[in-house]
Formats: sequence, C-alpha cells, structure tokens
Amino acid sequence: MTEKLDRYDQMILDILQKQGRISNQELAEAINLSPSPTLRRVKQMEENGLIDGYVALLNARKLGLTLMAFIGISMDKHTPERFSGLEEKLASYPEVLECHLITGQTADYLLKVIVKDMDAYQQFLLQKLTRIEGVTGVHTSFVMKSPIKSTALPLI
Repeated sequence: MTEKLDRYDQMILDILQKQGRISNQELAEAINLSPSPTLRRVKQMEENGLIDGYVALLNARKLGLTLMAFIGISMDKHTPERFSGLEEKLASYPEVLECHLITGQTADYLLKVIVKDMDAYQQFLLQKLTRIEGVTGVHTSFVMKSPIKSTALPLI
C-alpha cells in the first residue's frame, strides 16, 4: 500500500535523504514547522516503515575499494530453492552491495559489487561466485566512471 504524504512529509523525507544527521530543530526550521509536530511526523514515518533506517555513506576510494562491477549471473534451474540458496550465499559476501533478480536478459541476477582491485575481483569470482551451487554463467561489466550517484528516491 502506498502512503499518502502531505507536503510536510515530502519535505521531511527529501531533506532526511540528503542530510540524515540533521537535527530535529534544523529540520523543523527547514520545513517551517515547529519541532514537536516535525518529530511526531518523523517518528510516525519510521513506525510506518516509510523510513527504513539511517546510514553513513562512506568514501569507497578512500577505503581502498577502487573497482566496482556489475555482474550478471545465470542459473541452471529456476526454482525457489535454487534462488533462495543463491540469495542466502550472496547475502554473506560483503563485496555484494546490491542483488537483483531480473528479467529481459540472459542473466537471472544482477549484482553490484565493489572490491579493492582486479586481483580481489578474481579471488571473489573464483573462490566465491563460481562455487555457488547452480551458477552456470557469470558476465562482468566494470564501472569506469559514475557521473551520477544518488541514494535519494524521487518523491514526486
């Protein structure tokens, strides 16, 4: 079910997506509402699951993670058991940033992965990915540049 959001809720969500550490006082001032109702609105959106949580966005390059790739994975069987086995295994790998079951491609899954370098990628590929039961194909595209990066959802 889609939540009905008024303009204050939309403004709150928009600001929180971009400035997750903003104080309630600053948030209230930014949307021109007093702090108490602003806090109530935020708490309600948290309780309703509109706000899943809060995170710190880290600088991958400064942490030595310089190679990002999108990996298409093909499976031998399209069964719930095979898919859940793969998903469970992938969830245990910190290199996997995102995992999507997709359609319209030769791959069944699309992963977004980040590693230190090509050697780390090769180890991830050979020691982890290709050893998962049911994986029959892996196709990798390496990211050269990311001119647009955002975690903010459109609230239109």
